[in-house]
Amino acid sequence: MEHDSLARARLYEQLARMGKVVVHPRRIELLDLLCQAERSVEALAQATGMKITTTSAHLQVMRHARLVETRRDGTRIFYRAASEEVCEFLSALNAVAHARLTEVDHTLRSFGAGAAATERVNRDELLARVEAGDVVVLDVRPAVEYSAGHLPGARSVPLERLEACLEELDPGVEIVAYCRGPLCLLAPEAVALLRSRGRRARCLEDGFPEWRRAGYPVAVGSGTANECDAPSHLHRGCDPRRPSLAERQ
Repeated sequence: MEHDSLARARLYEQLARMGKVVVHPRRIELLDLLCQAERSVEALAQATGMKITTTSAHLQVMRHARLVETRRDGTRIFYRAASEEVCEFLSALNAVAHARLTEVDHTLRSFGAGAAATERVNRDELLARVEAGDVVVLDVRPAVEYSAGHLPGARSVPLERLEACLEELDPGVEIVAYCRGPLCLLAPEAVALLRSRGRRARCLEDGFPEWRRAGYPVAVGSGTANECDAPSHLHRGCDPRRPSLAERQ
């Protein structure tokens, strides 16, 4: 019995290594970003608003827990999620938090995501409509995440560029936006903006990670007009690099 108790204690000690990652909100944020795309320490620091030294320290804890892996390119270190199971672990954490913590829903609504999130398109409906060519699909995540993987037929229009592209999206066609998952605010914010401009728009029911894990088709790379852009009759050459209205003034 004493040997079994010691063995269990050692097992739980190993599980607690992962707990050291999810106990800190910044580490959860970093893991969420790395489940979207590989990034350098510098890019992660910029995306989260943390100092490089602080970001690196968090990443070392995550690496010790073997939730992330690295590769070196010259003097730069790039991090990535260690496996798809790691991202499933994060998705499960999100699902439990959404189901058990009312504060999660309250927080989403406080950021204006509640109303925009009430109408969502499920994956099968969206896939059928993409194949039929009667919907514009917008990936409103950063371009680096789109390049790492995206829905076939989706256009990369990061949220901060959406307003600049708005006038070039066919007003007669519904728009479906997606981002990192059900707790991500990028797509709901995009839908809120689109609706405020009188456009028909909804969010995907979850996000790209869930789409990929469910076995739906995925495209990679920055794409070309033939590969990843919406059909030409649905838009008129919206360039996500085009300056925003504020930048043009």
